[in-house]
Amino acid sequence: MRGKMFNLKKFTGYILIASCLLMFSVFNTGCSSTGKKKDIYERTPADLLAEGQEKLDKAEFKSATKLLQAIKDRYPYSNESIIAELKLADSLFQRGEYDEALTNYDDFERLHPKDKSVPYVIFQKGMCHFKQIKSMDREQTHVAEARDEFEQVVRRYPANEYSLKAREKVRECLIYQSEYELYVGIFYYKKKKYQAALDRLTYLMENYPDVGQYHEALEYIAKCKVKLAQAKK
Repeated sequence: MRGKMFNLKKFTGYILIASCLLMFSVFNTGCSSTGKKKDIYERTPADLLAEGQEKLDKAEFKSATKLLQAIKDRYPYSNESIIAELKLADSLFQRGEYDEALTNYDDFERLHPKDKSVPYVIFQKGMCHFKQIKSMDREQTHVAEARDEFEQVVRRYPANEYSLKAREKVRECLIYQSEYELYVGIFYYKKKKYQAALDRLTYLMENYPDVGQYHEALEYIAKCKVKLAQAKK
């Protein structure tokens, strides 16, 4: 009986020690985590920006995002915060988070409309849409939005270095849109909806006359007219 009581006490002691060790481990981990977070938010905006740029240069975009966000949260009225806002948008863009990047670029343009980086920001807004263009047979929303942003750069900042890049992207968007119109026109033709096909292909010719689909569109326009003439006989 005494042996059993001794074993029970010994077992209880082990449980108590294990519990204390577990509590110490949890407490220590929590303190370390808190300390790490506190350390980030106690650093100067210049230090955070420098490290954020270093992370961007190393393509460590997740870490860069955390550091740049800390500047916005802790030092919203500093000069570094304006730089961080733009770099944060760039970091999200590089991570492929295009919708989030677009929101950040939008915020930057709204908050700093006279900043020298605005032409670049508008161009990047176009790129956020452009990167999400999948194929010519999908909904053309991103193509239209991208084209609109690129055309804004060309229209508002014709002498800016991003105007030339925007012009090239506008042409790419026009090609996407003309390919889509050709795709739809041919689709209607194959479905024997010749008038609908003719209307779509005529629209293509009138609005996208010089982006590469001219000859194929003419070919199908001629076919549509033959089919429509035959239907009238």
